[in-house]
Amino acid sequence: MNPAVWVERHGRARPDDPALADGERVHATWATFAVRTAAAAAGLRDDLGLVPGDRVAIVMRNRPEYLEALFAIWHAGLVAVPVNARLHRDEIAYILGHSGSAVALTDADHADDVELLVDSVESLRAAVVAPGERWDRLTASAPTPLVERQAQDPAWLFYTSGTTGRPKGATLTNRNLLMASLSYFADIDPVSAQDSIVHAAPISHGSGLYGLPHIARGAVSVVPHSGGVDGDEIAALLQRWKGVSFFAAPTMIKRLTGDPSITAADLANLKTIIYGGAPMYLADLEAALGVFGPRLAQIYGQGETPMTITALSKADHADVDHPNWQERLQSVGTARTDVEVRVVDDEDNELPAGEVGEVVVRGEVVMPGYWNEPEASAEALRGGWLHTGDVGSFDAGGYLTLRDRSKDLIIRGGMNIYPREVEEALLRHPGVGAVAVVGRPDPEWGEAVVAFVVASGAAAPDADDLDRTCLESIARYKRPKAYRFVDSLPTNNYGKVVKRDLREQLRNEPEHG
Repeated sequence: MNPAVWVERHGRARPDDPALADGERVHATWATFAVRTAAAAAGLRDDLGLVPGDRVAIVMRNRPEYLEALFAIWHAGLVAVPVNARLHRDEIAYILGHSGSAVALTDADHADDVELLVDSVESLRAAVVAPGERWDRLTASAPTPLVERQAQDPAWLFYTSGTTGRPKGATLTNRNLLMASLSYFADIDPVSAQDSIVHAAPISHGSGLYGLPHIARGAVSVVPHSGGVDGDEIAALLQRWKGVSFFAAPTMIKRLTGDPSITAADLANLKTIIYGGAPMYLADLEAALGVFGPRLAQIYGQGETPMTITALSKADHADVDHPNWQERLQSVGTARTDVEVRVVDDEDNELPAGEVGEVVVRGEVVMPGYWNEPEASAEALRGGWLHTGDVGSFDAGGYLTLRDRSKDLIIRGGMNIYPREVEEALLRHPGVGAVAVVGRPDPEWGEAVVAFVVASGAAAPDADDLDRTCLESIARYKRPKAYRFVDSLPTNNYGKVVKRDLREQLRNEPEHG
């Protein structure tokens, strides 16, 4: 099914209801959204010569035109390539070239970079700035009928963050997007036409995917003016819109938890905060629950299985009387309705509860492969299961706890050390505001544990005190052998700590300390 049918359907059934909002202001009703989508689709086809299956990139910050562009692409039977607009121009060029994008839809903030790529990326015919004169011509075209697409046809090329090399484009089909949306209804939240979703995180990634079930059900898509997470702005939007949900990385939730504008706000219209993409430490999560109440839901997924592997429901977060409540809060929940999830050893044999191995998943939501990457696809999908590269274990109740990415695992003297458990231990110290643990090559033991610590106050905590804090909850061999006190941790655009940069910093040190 073509996802653009949702917009067309609401345009007929609820023409005067708000569909897209720019902050507190209605940008488009459903009728306007549907007409602009169908018109832009005609313009992409007739003015730019695109045919079903061609790829169209979107390189813009969050704005209502982003969603108009996305659904226009689908209405025309084209394949969307949402690109992280904060990437370097050369990184954007790689994605446009690798995907074979014929057109790039962009905004004024990124027009200079993207327009230059028309001459350097072989496949790229044109760059269209939205809003802008050419975009206005496209959306003024005579609307064209919806192009039918098959379930297995590509709809969205989801490019990975590329932290370990060139990004790969997970090919998400119409079926994948439909299953991800239906799974949201089954496991996370029902959605009604009276609800709204606030896009405080990039639409090019998680927020855009979580937005699909909201558009399917006719909820309002709200784009904050700031393009991000601002406490004052979120508080104001909560007064304007009803049934508000939004996706946020754990770092964003931590920031909002301590924001006076949020702690003083009326949260009656806040429905759900979806979080994921990085570990949410127990102390931060308990603090967030204290501010927001039982409105948090965690989703664990990847671009290759769009945000659909496991979920820790709002009910799980609220079940404070359960004897394993804290342990469950540190998990990523249970398998979603539409997938099978296993933990396997190096030979892909399923492991019993309690044993640590790689997380694998299969189901109709899993991508068919990477775009133009047959070898990588075969490796990732060997045996019919997506191999996530994440390390974890199930408990007896079916709750999955992630230990780390397999590349982040530290092996010291033949013993596995999972950085997250060391980080959890260090965060119990009141002087630690944030921490990231990585491995450093060690000639005697293989690797040594090094902790990068951001102090919560003006002075760095004492290293001996940190050692004592660690030894209260983890084995001696797991405690850091060195501490690096830093002002901040390097993060990518989605709030994930880039541990690669920390390992590189250690490699560049003249002497190990």
